[in-house]
Order: sequence, then structure tokens, then C-alpha cells
Amino acid sequence: MGALIKRGARDEKEIYLAPLRRENLKWDALFLAITGGLIAEDKHVSGAILRDNLSISRDISNTGLYSTMATTGLLYVSGTVKKNDRARETGVLGLEAFANTLVVGAVTQLIAGRERPLEGSGQGRFWVNNAVDSSFPSQHSGLTWSMASVLAHEYPKMWVQCLAYGTATTVSVTRVTGLEFPADVVVGGVFGYVIGRYVFHAHSRFFHDRPCTPNKQCESLP
Repeated sequence: MGALIKRGARDEKEIYLAPLRRENLKWDALFLAITGGLIAEDKHVSGAILRDNLSISRDISNTGLYSTMATTGLLYVSGTVKKNDRARETGVLGLEAFANTLVVGAVTQLIAGRERPLEGSGQGRFWVNNAVDSSFPSQHSGLTWSMASVLAHEYPKMWVQCLAYGTATTVSVTRVTGLEFPADVVVGGVFGYVIGRYVFHAHSRFFHDRPCTPNKQCESLP
């Protein structure tokens, strides 16, 4: 457990430093431009959403998140019991990506302090609701995309990718129809996908650019 916590701390450091690297600056600019455009349209999109079926949308998004969590946990348990290294690794890395995304999302929410669509004037003001459960970014979207990213990278088969990313997309769409701002949902999803991809590339024993061979040892699973 101690090794896993240390690895998670190192990952958090790398995640926060990644946007500052020169090769990522062009992607930072694109991300900020798209986010800015979405924020400008947020109040119009949210204002056009009917309030009649909000609970249905939220139930669907909850189901998508919890089913992805259950799949990740079951892969870990099944892999451990059946000594299937890939399944167990998928569970471990999926939960690591979940934890890293949870921390990044909570810190961003605390800093951004954005009001939710039904709070205040409904304009989505920033630096007002400074709490770890504020609107920006969407944790539902981020957490689901983080685990889906690991699942899809570990098992790069079309049906797995369609199922993982389809579930994550459903969660994101239903968060918007359940009355979350589109910018919050998109930013959360991007955070989750990128963090899941990073965790896989950094730690997977099955990443094709980092194969395990007798002359090239890979770190063992926690």
C-alpha cells in the first residue's frame, strides 16, 4: 500500500507538470480556447434544457459511473483469483486513474469555485462556491472517462473500446441533460481520459512500447 501511495504521489506531480512542458503548450492553447467557447455558451445551453426529466438523466449517469467502477473492481478481483495479470493490472490501474482524477478534479473545483446551473443566478459564476463539490469540472464525467481510458487501452479491441467509451460518452451527455454545464462536463472528460491514458502508459506491463522481457524488467503490480 505504501508503494502504491508513493507512486500515486509521483503521478500527481507528473500530471500537474505536464501542461507546462513545451511540447504540450499548443494543446494547452487549444484546450483553453475550446473551454472558453463552451463557457460562453453554457448558460444558453443549460437554459434550453427541459427540467421535466432531470432525475432520469442523473440516474443514467450514476448507473454509467457505478457500472464502470464495478467493472474495474471485478477485473481486479477476478484477475487476482484467477492469476490473470492483465485483468488484475487493469483493475489496479483503473482504480489509480480514478484516484488521480478524483484528486485533480477536487483541487480544480476548490480553486474554480463555480456555481452550478441551479445556484445563484444560474450564470455559472466562478470563484463563488469554493468547495470540492462545486461545478467545474464534472467529477462524474472525469471519473468515468479515467477508468474507460484504462479499460480501452488495456484491451484495445473494438467492442471493448466502444463499450468503455460509449458508457463514458453516455455519462457525459446525461450530465448535460441532467443540468450540468457543458464546459464542466467536457473538461472533466478530458481530464479523465488524459489521466487514464497517462497511468496506462506509465505503468502498464502490456504497453507495446514498454514490453517486459528477461532483459527489461517491469515494475511488479502493487
